[in-house]
Amino acid sequence: MTDRPSSVPESRERPLLDHADIARYSRHLILDQVGMEGQRTLKGASVLCVGAGGLGSPVLMYLAAAGVGRIGIVDFDVVDESNLQRQVIHGEATLGLPKAESARRRILELNPRCRVDLHPVALRSHNALEVLSPYDVVVDGTDNFPTRYLVNDACCLLDKPNIYGSIYKFEGQASVFNYRGGPSYRDLFPEPPPPGLVPSCAEGGVLGVLPGVIGSIQATETLKVLLDLGDTLSGRLLIYDALRMQFRELQLGRDPHAPPVTKLIDYDRFCGVVDSSEGAAPAVAPSSEGFERLSVETVRARLDGGWRPLWVDVRGPQEWDIVKLEEAVLFRHHQAILSEGLGDVPLDRPILVQCKSGGRSAKAAAALVARGFAEVYNLEGGINAWIRAFRPDLPTY
Repeated sequence: MTDRPSSVPESRERPLLDHADIARYSRHLILDQVGMEGQRTLKGASVLCVGAGGLGSPVLMYLAAAGVGRIGIVDFDVVDESNLQRQVIHGEATLGLPKAESARRRILELNPRCRVDLHPVALRSHNALEVLSPYDVVVDGTDNFPTRYLVNDACCLLDKPNIYGSIYKFEGQASVFNYRGGPSYRDLFPEPPPPGLVPSCAEGGVLGVLPGVIGSIQATETLKVLLDLGDTLSGRLLIYDALRMQFRELQLGRDPHAPPVTKLIDYDRFCGVVDSSEGAAPAVAPSSEGFERLSVETVRARLDGGWRPLWVDVRGPQEWDIVKLEEAVLFRHHQAILSEGLGDVPLDRPILVQCKSGGRSAKAAAALVARGFAEVYNLEGGINAWIRAFRPDLPTY
């Protein structure tokens, strides 16, 4: 991390406003703190949003509506029906389309005066600096730790402000990192949590309106950074509890003993994530916790060959109400397994553990190994992978 203040370049071009701009942005123009010069600053500004999902949706729409002249979108996913509960930039008409393209269409409907750059790629160490480099500010709308660390480190190397947000269930967080000598994401989380400790929104769920709140805060902080207005969230972590309708703050400072960021690294390895993006996960992958990871195809083949493990579904009751597999014979919440194990089940009984997508079941499998079970297997991809492969008549979620 550099020691010099990070800020938006002063030499950025500030194009003139035409009559249509003046009509569109008139409510900005009559603000003393914005005015004509501030709106010209926004018109000449560039912002990259990493992720066009729940957080990216309000960020992208509000920045476009505010008149940010150049908006970049990094996202390689496609629009799925399960996204529409919270990712309001997408709709039924764009199901199956790349999210970046779907977002671009909505932005241009809202404000055709924006330039929209698409980066439909997975952000990795080999391309991050090139992708982030042309933009004044980077907004982190991601949902996984490897990409958050990657975005942070790339912003540190490029000396760019990083507008951070995260959501889970009913709680969200926001801050501004690497701004004018302020702290970075690594000052908040010097090390990533153990793999599987923090479930994703896909596993734990999220209230649909929550990303609207946090994403709007990110958009607000982005505009403040661009316009050099007010007090940003640099040095502060804002925590929002939707159930209590309560905001609170934690002060955050730079760690003077933290090693500087000097290069981009392998962030999947750093966060303990197995990256199977280059191909299918191996059929059987030994785990350091002592259990084995089995693909749904391998499990199917073994069952057809007469294998009869105790199939344990460790999802929550609300998920069992959505869909169950007839092959699963024991339903036990993964938290109960972590604290209590499986009761009087013999330790030499083969155990196959399943959740929605494989994360919580891996934690449960490791807990069972620690309790002395000799033969434990994790169903990779979980019930959704099994349904897609063998039971398309059942719903996924």
